[in-house]
Amino acid sequence: MVSVTASSPAAPEPALSLEVSGLAYAYPDGHQALFGVDFGIGRGERVALLGPNGAGKTTLVLHLNGILTAGAGSVTVAGLPVARANLAEIRRRVGIVFQDPDDQLFMPTVREDVAFGPAAAGLRGPELEACVHKALSLVGMESFADRPPHHLSFGQRRRVAVATVLAMEPEILVLDEPSSNLDPASRRELADILRSLDVTVLMVTHDLPYAMELCPRALVLSEGAVVADGPTGELLADDELMRAHRLELPFGFDPRSVRSGA
Repeated sequence: MVSVTASSPAAPEPALSLEVSGLAYAYPDGHQALFGVDFGIGRGERVALLGPNGAGKTTLVLHLNGILTAGAGSVTVAGLPVARANLAEIRRRVGIVFQDPDDQLFMPTVREDVAFGPAAAGLRGPELEACVHKALSLVGMESFADRPPHHLSFGQRRRVAVATVLAMEPEILVLDEPSSNLDPASRRELADILRSLDVTVLMVTHDLPYAMELCPRALVLSEGAVVADGPTGELLADDELMRAHRLELPFGFDPRSVRSGA
């Protein structure tokens, strides 16, 4: 009798928070901004989106929650296609934190700013208060709930802006240049917060050391196409890739000597 050893079942592939397939887009003036972009991001991943100005990064981000549509290809968030019928749910699942926190903070107090989204979605009473407290706690700003946002420092306002998005319990947190205009202490505090969050992160940035510190993986977008996808440290150490796509490291920074995405 010949014994047959059953093969071990293949490990299931990780669930994707975001899947972009064949995404192409031209603006009404005819400018083609994206050319067949393909990538996926697994749940809980922290990924940097790098590229020179004019690469198509903003156009790509605006497709993630349906601000831009009608191009070729598809975008899927947690299995849900980004389409008109799904926009309300997509915009809850994809939270975008803008470069300038003042674009997101407009209420008289921090508490009201963080409560705005959940309240608009129908949350009320103790549940709303618990939601606001949780979001502010995640960014270390719970003691500032009754302060006017414009009385806070820039770094504190950025953390509150993150809290306004976290209050909606998103699937994906998209950050546009999160380290810009932050002093070193505020950069470190924000990095600690982002590492602690149980959420998928897509970080759009020109701050290459910050991308390496926070994101184990990076995508390089250039002239509307993904030209590289891999471990952040390896991409930043590829001198030919960096020169070809106008990416420059700060003077004296050597990615080969730094541990990426710890």
